[in-house]
Amino acid sequence: MLKFTLLIGAIALATPTSAQTMSGGTPNSPAQPMAQTESSPPSPSSSTMQGNPAGATAQQPVTGAQVAQVVDAEFPGYDKNRDNLLSTSEFGAWMVALKTQSDPTTVAAAPETRKWVNGAFAQADADKNKMLTKTELTRFLTQAG
Repeated sequence: MLKFTLLIGAIALATPTSAQTMSGGTPNSPAQPMAQTESSPPSPSSSTMQGNPAGATAQQPVTGAQVAQVVDAEFPGYDKNRDNLLSTSEFGAWMVALKTQSDPTTVAAAPETRKWVNGAFAQADADKNKMLTKTELTRFLTQAG
């Protein structure tokens, strides 16, 4: 369930704006530029969370390439110290942003949210060095199960 939630959230971020257009070519909702600051990570656009993430269906599953594309695009926005690794807090900010999109009642400081983030981080940190690489994160999000 944890990986499923993270995977769907990550893939939803990959949904191109052009995929959310109606047959007439008009976007379903206007694109809203997002201001980024050093202290706040970019939050996933709510318009990317609506509908069918990346066109995924039972017949058309999400691919590892799609996950890798999302990780490559979003990783720098959460890697605050630009070391190409995510610390627990950097990873937590990203996962809380994803979880909040599917559950707006998510409270980042709540014990259950911290437990959820820490569990996800522990599973993703394959080499147990307390840091996540893009590769580790992509593998974690694309693992079956």
